[in-house]
Amino acid sequence: MPPTTTQLHRGDRPARPAATLQRYAQAVLPTAYGTFDVTVYRRDDEEMLAITKGSFPTIEPLFVRVHSECFTGEVLGSLKCDCADQLSQALETIEARGHGVVLYLRQEGRGIGFLNKIRAYGLQDQGYDTVEANHLLGFETDLRDFTVAAEILKDLGVARVELHTNNPDKVRALTEHGIDVVARLPAHGRVTRHNRDYLEVKRRVLGHELAALLEDREGR
Repeated sequence: MPPTTTQLHRGDRPARPAATLQRYAQAVLPTAYGTFDVTVYRRDDEEMLAITKGSFPTIEPLFVRVHSECFTGEVLGSLKCDCADQLSQALETIEARGHGVVLYLRQEGRGIGFLNKIRAYGLQDQGYDTVEANHLLGFETDLRDFTVAAEILKDLGVARVELHTNNPDKVRALTEHGIDVVARLPAHGRVTRHNRDYLEVKRRVLGHELAALLEDREGR
C-alpha cells in the first residue's frame, strides 16, 4: 500500500506541498523484551519509529500501542509519570503474543518538547498541575497529532486494532482516519506518591480511563 500524504499548515505561511510519509531505515533489534523489527519513518523533519513483531497483516485485530516519547521516564527513570511502564507493558505483550506494533512518536511532553517539559516540571514544583503548567507556558493542553499513527498503520497493512491506551483521543484519531479500533486495552502503570496527582489530572481533565486503577489503589 503506498504511503498516504498530509497537507501541513504553518500559520499564515503559503501552503506547502503535501508531505509524504517515507520509510527511511529498517533493522532487527534485540532488546530486553525480545527481538523486534524497527522501521524509521520520516515526514519532512519529523521522525517516527514502528516497533513490530511477526507477520501480521492477516491477524485481525492486531495489538497496537501509539506511544509518545518520554525521555525523563524511559531514560532517567522518572517517577512523575507512568510512560515507561506503559511502553514496557506493550513490548512484553507483543513478545508474548508473537505479533503487534508499537508506534513511537517523537512528541515529548504532550507535544511541547523536552526543554519546555522541564520548564513545566519546574512549575509543577510550585504547585501547578500538568495541564496548568502547560497553559502558563502558553501551550494548549495537548499538542500531539496522532494522524501520522494512522498513516503508518495503513502503510504496514493494518486496518483493525486492539489499542493499548487509556486516552480516548487516540481512539478517536485512529477511527477518524480509517483505522477500526475494535477494543481498547488498559495501559495501567504503577501508582506512586510521585505520580498520583498527575494520573488524577489525566483522569479528571483529559478524560483518560484511569478510574479503575486509581480506585483500586485507594482500596488497598
